[in-house]
Amino acid sequence: MRQPSRVKNVLLLKAGDAAEHVRRSVGDYEQWFLRTIGLSGYRFDILPVHRDAPLPPDASGYDAVLMTGSPLSVTQLAPWMTRAADFMLTAAERGRPVLGVCFGHQLLARAYGGHVARNPEGRETGTVTVSLTDAGRADALFDGVPEHFEAQATHEDVVIQVPEGARVLAGNRNTAAQALAFRANVRGVQFHPEAPPEALRAVIEARCEGLEAEAVSRGERPGQCVPRLLSGLRPTPAGPRILLNFLERFT
Repeated sequence: MRQPSRVKNVLLLKAGDAAEHVRRSVGDYEQWFLRTIGLSGYRFDILPVHRDAPLPPDASGYDAVLMTGSPLSVTQLAPWMTRAADFMLTAAERGRPVLGVCFGHQLLARAYGGHVARNPEGRETGTVTVSLTDAGRADALFDGVPEHFEAQATHEDVVIQVPEGARVLAGNRNTAAQALAFRANVRGVQFHPEAPPEALRAVIEARCEGLEAEAVSRGERPGQCVPRLLSGLRPTPAGPRILLNFLERFT
């Protein structure tokens, strides 16, 4: 893939903090993005909006706006979430490309009139297979990505009702709306294109007790869930490609 011809300014809205074990092992959420995308050709401003960091007056100084995942839930809306959502929608209306990841995807869906709720299919964690829809195969976000690809995932909430006018670009059995096109320049992905396998390993280790308890409540034998998830972790080369597609094809 060609390198960007000029330095692009990217505003990364940080929506939460990773667990301490995760931060010690693989860094916090924003570092996953920086390492996966790389700094050659890109300049990032990191804004911890979940800590009420002031938002800029507008996004005119940026080529793109991204939002990270979060351990927090859109279903428990806080004032900072509303402010961040308004900022992203205004940026999009003024022509700035916007990409939401996991929590960011859900916040965009809610802001555009969709509905987010706890997933009735249960938590999705680990390396999962995602399939493109017809719309996804034709979308620039997935240029060069196979119809069925591996992705890292960790979430309990999902977009239950897709906003009017949005197109579903990808899904799987657990989560029908794994990727959405909200507007021509606005995308959301439920999975984590920025996360390498070692990040999911750290997440699973940090949540091992809760994951095991959930598995046992579903009828799984004690002690099987975490080893199964860890052994199933695989590389996900589509992730970096998707992020670079967004930064190169939408800006």
